[in-house]
Amino acid sequence: MTAVKPLVAPHRRALPLKVGTRGSPLARAQTANFLAILKHYCPVLRGMDVFEEHIITTTGDAVQDRALAEIGGKGLFAKEIHESLLAGRIDFAVHSLKDLETTLPDGITLACTLTREDARDVLILPPSKTTFDPSDPYAALAHGATIGSASVRRIAQLKHARPDLNFILVRGNVGTRLGKIEAGEMDATLLAYAGLRRLGLASRASIVLNPETMVPSACQGIVGITIRTADTELGAMLAGIEDPEAKAVATAERAFLSALDGSCRTPIGGYARLLEDGTLHLTGLVARTDGSFLLKRAATGLPTDAARLGAELGASLKADSPTDIFAP
Repeated sequence: MTAVKPLVAPHRRALPLKVGTRGSPLARAQTANFLAILKHYCPVLRGMDVFEEHIITTTGDAVQDRALAEIGGKGLFAKEIHESLLAGRIDFAVHSLKDLETTLPDGITLACTLTREDARDVLILPPSKTTFDPSDPYAALAHGATIGSASVRRIAQLKHARPDLNFILVRGNVGTRLGKIEAGEMDATLLAYAGLRRLGLASRASIVLNPETMVPSACQGIVGITIRTADTELGAMLAGIEDPEAKAVATAERAFLSALDGSCRTPIGGYARLLEDGTLHLTGLVARTDGSFLLKRAATGLPTDAARLGAELGASLKADSPTDIFAP
């Protein structure tokens, strides 16, 4: 990512600028990286105490003993952050874009998407498990192995490939899940590679899964920044650090997700990337939670047509999928 020119700091407001974030180690690391980028491209901010971090506990963070679908569905990691932004308690907010609903509340705008980290999922196995077959990533899982996960997307794809596996609900931050593997509470779990890399834990990934084998969550690995829509000054500053490629793939994936209009109970995967010839390639997946149905398709087009490409692929998958998959 490059900025065309040094950014100009907002000057018609009181400092410090207040940034909202969740309190997990990963969320804090993503926020620190975002603020470092701002300071890098806005020299006047360097060496100044111009940012004030506000830790906001969301419903998704507070309730850890139930699946997300049971406690309200969409927006569970953003609702309280949106409220703080609209109330003026913060100036902008940092989100894992995969957790941000496709339709934002009135008065809030997605102002910036940062360079995407590695979007792939990884399989985490006990440290003692060191022999893997790269041609069959799931061969490392013994028959009837117990997998800990809260992601209906990951579970549905694994169940489709390996109906013999057993699953238990595991939520919590990256450290919590790694600890459960080390304690022998489960045979494996799956995590986003982006999170491990941002926390300096990439070496804990046992097997990095091909995104065509395990289709990632839409916008996995992308950080998005929201602001009040009326805050045009801050929006102009953030536009200077937006990554065009991340913007294109995020636009395609969010349009795909929006067209499907699934709930947190719907296993949906979406992954877009730019090919060497500059075209945009989008893979989309819809499945039933028990893995008995799985439909995956791909489409290509120009990055400038990202929204249309995503919407058309989503409509195609929805038209050819059982209606019960999208039940609220």
